[in-house]
Amino acid sequence: MKIGILGGGQLGRMLIQSALKYDDEFYTLDPASDAPCHNISYFTQGNFNDYETVLNFGKDKDVVTIEIEHVNADALAELEKQGIRVVPNANIIKTIQQKILQKEFYKAHNIPSPEFQVVWNSDEKIIMPLPFVQKMNIGGYDGKGVQVIKTEDDFQNLWKEASVIENMVDIDKELSVIVARNEKGETNTFPVTEMVADPKLNLLDFNVCPVLLTEDVQEQIDAITEKFLNAVNSPGLFAIELFLDKEGKVWVNETAPRLHNSGHQTQEGNTNSQFEQMYRVVKNLPLADTDAITYSGMLNLVGAEGYSGKVVYEGMEDVLKLPETYVHLYGKTETKPGRKMGHINVLADCREELMEKLVKVKGMVRVISE
Repeated sequence: MKIGILGGGQLGRMLIQSALKYDDEFYTLDPASDAPCHNISYFTQGNFNDYETVLNFGKDKDVVTIEIEHVNADALAELEKQGIRVVPNANIIKTIQQKILQKEFYKAHNIPSPEFQVVWNSDEKIIMPLPFVQKMNIGGYDGKGVQVIKTEDDFQNLWKEASVIENMVDIDKELSVIVARNEKGETNTFPVTEMVADPKLNLLDFNVCPVLLTEDVQEQIDAITEKFLNAVNSPGLFAIELFLDKEGKVWVNETAPRLHNSGHQTQEGNTNSQFEQMYRVVKNLPLADTDAITYSGMLNLVGAEGYSGKVVYEGMEDVLKLPETYVHLYGKTETKPGRKMGHINVLADCREELMEKLVKVKGMVRVISE
């Protein structure tokens, strides 16, 4: 099968790496000539936001999927009309890539998400109480396009672009659940993961799985995933990012219609990884089982402050000596502050041991430059 992927980044790279044990051809489209997928796929350098480029890329493929949601969804809709399978479908990609449509989707389907106001321009009066979160309608990812407005003085920092103004949740835990659905309507869900963010970069720092949750919280999450999968009515793999507030209520923060950073620990921590599951969804095969084997966690390898240029992984040899520790690099030769360059997965017998290992490994390795 000819499988086309819009985006040639690390998510596409790990999907292809996982699927190399099967018999398919992978084609990727990315604007960067040295994208992580450029040397492990049939690579096309081009703009995945350009209508004609996406149309031409996809027209001879059996199926087209994405590893980034900021692509030309209108071109994907046209490919669907021409009989090309698109996973997930163009409609749900278009809905999720715009924060306004995404929030209205949750509201229409009674999926709990924080109260919000849509602001189309800077002249509109904001009625949400302080503090609140502003999310740009389009283009945001990895903490970009999101900011917290705490005081009236912060109003001068408001972005002028169309945005969602969202009520701020009193967060106890940030959680993620990765769900999959194939074209036959079969569904499966990975165990819930806790996400620990780097407060400075607003990027994911650690993943920890499984999470100890009360029966009530787990039931809320199960209800959310069931409603979501029924509402999207599309094959795909989706990462639903959740807030658990301090009163025990679960809210949907946002959803990614693709593979996700919060699922990387599944590579060694689960019976099958999110990448295996995504491959099966794309091929419309029976879904893989997703049980956790043991406690697993992930830490991102992110470019250190003050370093730009050819990448050097300081301390990596010592990390490679550790048991149950697995390094995944993304094939990016140039580092810069805050850039995701890879990740490390760690296994343990209990949560306490896992956190100790993650903190230890984080202190051992630094992503710097020559």
